[in-house]
Amino acid sequence: MCTIEKLLIKGIRSFSPENEQAITFYKPITLIVGANGAGKTTIIEALRNACTGELPPNCRQGHSFIMDPKVAKETEVKALVKLRFRTAAGQPVVITRLFQLTQKKSQLQFKSLDATLLTADKSSGTQHAVSRKCADIDRAVPAMMGVSKAVLENVIFVHQEESSWPLAEAKVLKDKFDDIFAATKYTRAVESLRKLRLEKAQGLREAKLMAEAAKNRREQALALAKDKTAAMERAAAAERGIA
Repeated sequence: MCTIEKLLIKGIRSFSPENEQAITFYKPITLIVGANGAGKTTIIEALRNACTGELPPNCRQGHSFIMDPKVAKETEVKALVKLRFRTAAGQPVVITRLFQLTQKKSQLQFKSLDATLLTADKSSGTQHAVSRKCADIDRAVPAMMGVSKAVLENVIFVHQEESSWPLAEAKVLKDKFDDIFAATKYTRAVESLRKLRLEKAQGLREAKLMAEAAKNRREQALALAKDKTAAMERAAAAERGIA
């Protein structure tokens, strides 16, 4: 089982852009307690963002996910979300995501600067870092955690504004369950197997027809060869009779 160990947050929501705030997670359970506005939901949002790359709902395309530069009394705020976890095999992994929110003359500009995945070899201790420019980190992290992105988004780190999806209308509920249980992928796989079976069956029928046609041609060729031999024998006999 994957284990989340530590989360660093800087410049996210009400977390200061000047200093990193560290949250350590303990086994078997970690309770997050605080008054309203203390940042409990922000921790869940940061965990979800680190694992899936998704921004929280209704964050105005990231504008309200980063501390407002006006509040920080700056023209630009740089933010960080950094998560350390261990895979089921015990391999340490660190995912770092960097953001920037800039106050322009008339509007805010949000940028996702970079995302880096750092892994370490347990035996040798050798570290390997890969940027999102070289790999699809949003897919790699859930795969390394052994949990699908749909489960991370809709179950483990579901946002409080989206937590009522089990009470949603039938179509929304079906789509959610399809994502969580990968039902769509299963259906597509079954359909692909069905099509492949039909194609192979058609190919087998065509091969049998070709084999039957080849057999008939062979029999015809043997019959013609036999007739030719008989004709040659008759011709030879006729020549001997004339002589």
